[in-house]
Amino acid sequence: MSQVATSYLQTLEKSLYDLVSETSTNLPADVRRAIKKAKEAENAGTRAAMSLDTITNNIVMAEDNVSPICQDTGLPTFKVKTPIGVNQLEIKAAIKNAIVQATSDAKLRPNAVDSLTGKNSGDNLGEGLPVVKFEQWEKDYIEVKLILKGGGCENKNIQYSLPCELEGLGRAGRDLDGIRKCILHSVWQAQGQGCSAGFIGVGIGGDRSSGYDLAKEQLFRPVDDVNPNADLAKLEEYIVEKANTFGVGTMGFGGEATLLGCKIGVMHRIPASFYVSVAYNCWAYRRMAIDIDATTGEIKKWHYQEGEKVTFRDEPKTETNSESKVVELTAPITEEQIRELKVGDVVKINGRMYTGRDAIHHHLMSHDAPVDLNGQIIYHCGPVMAKDENGNWTVKAAGPTTSIREEPYQGDIMKKFGIRAVIGKGGMGPKTLAALQEHGGVYLNAIGGAAQYYADCIKSVDGVDLQEFGIPEAMWHLNVEGFTAVVTMDSHGNSLHADVEKSSLEKLSQYAERVF
Repeated sequence: MSQVATSYLQTLEKSLYDLVSETSTNLPADVRRAIKKAKEAENAGTRAAMSLDTITNNIVMAEDNVSPICQDTGLPTFKVKTPIGVNQLEIKAAIKNAIVQATSDAKLRPNAVDSLTGKNSGDNLGEGLPVVKFEQWEKDYIEVKLILKGGGCENKNIQYSLPCELEGLGRAGRDLDGIRKCILHSVWQAQGQGCSAGFIGVGIGGDRSSGYDLAKEQLFRPVDDVNPNADLAKLEEYIVEKANTFGVGTMGFGGEATLLGCKIGVMHRIPASFYVSVAYNCWAYRRMAIDIDATTGEIKKWHYQEGEKVTFRDEPKTETNSESKVVELTAPITEEQIRELKVGDVVKINGRMYTGRDAIHHHLMSHDAPVDLNGQIIYHCGPVMAKDENGNWTVKAAGPTTSIREEPYQGDIMKKFGIRAVIGKGGMGPKTLAALQEHGGVYLNAIGGAAQYYADCIKSVDGVDLQEFGIPEAMWHLNVEGFTAVVTMDSHGNSLHADVEKSSLEKLSQYAERVF
């Protein structure tokens, strides 16, 4: 290979690495403006206002630390447009090299898991990963788009086959009004599990796979653009306006901001099928794009930089509601301490907690725990970890994962091992709620996506067990200080999540009548 070719490939790889790093650590200007608007609209002193304060603080910390905004750096999806004659195989190889390096540098969490064995590849490469889709065009430069879409919001994607019956909205037919109902329902069903307030991309038509691809493609549109189709432009505006009356709010805590953006695309379909596909994205809306010089590999332009870039620095902080009780907890925690907590209380944790996600919960159902968990706290978290110069583990990002995945296990495991508190996001279901009441346990909702904020609360990593499950799924022993979360499910049968779901369904039902 010639020296010129080697230089081009090295520069190209560096450009792609910079794209990955920037996407993971620095929210684009249009997303920041949407979050600022939501923050200004929120009522002061509420849990939602406190959450938005944490979110904006986290955005600043991620930018300053050049570390992941959210610990779940998702499944990297690249959309690449190339001039005729450009070698797409070289670009794909450069993307893979950039991904491996970014993972090594803790800009990405190792997220590639073999679907049959459960083994983590450790470098974000695997069968079909990362996703890279190419398209040729007539322009003389390369355009590369990247979206990092985490599992919490990916799991709230939804696809409707029209006609259908929708809870709260009734029949949705094969017309624009049926599409309207589906999109409203998609926002409602996400609740706080997708890290609301979020953004949605919608694909109308196609088949099951192309519809979802169209929906995800809409997430690359600028937040403040206007749909060229007048009917869809009207519908996009309508959806954002009405969704923000549901009262789901930030993190599902209730409040004024449930949806920050809606983008809709349409394609033809076959007569027998009519799909409405919705790609839900969390507030940590990590997508970026660059233009690359096709001859040098250098970045010519960064996208999404137009307009004001809000810094969120030196903003006044919202005080928590005076009615919210603040309780400090240090494990081991007694049942008596737990029984005193009520929904709405703010908890600050000092001392030890243990991480545990899907693999840990599955393992504990049929095995002994590697440590004594009696009176302890389990944190639903898959952190981004790195080793310092002395070979010691450090936490680079550590926000909560979506808890509902552990619903089949959680109550049984709490009773089996004597666990008193579980931390996560999005809440849990009736089985866990019943166990909390019977056993004397509590569910604490942390702020989804606030991976830098919570990493700063972790003062040391004191050990790790079951590392064979991979970094995100291992049981990390964390020493924390001032780790703040909100009681959203208590030992008295109360669940904020169930209450918000019920009240928001009533508000959703107001929009059952035909509009379009």
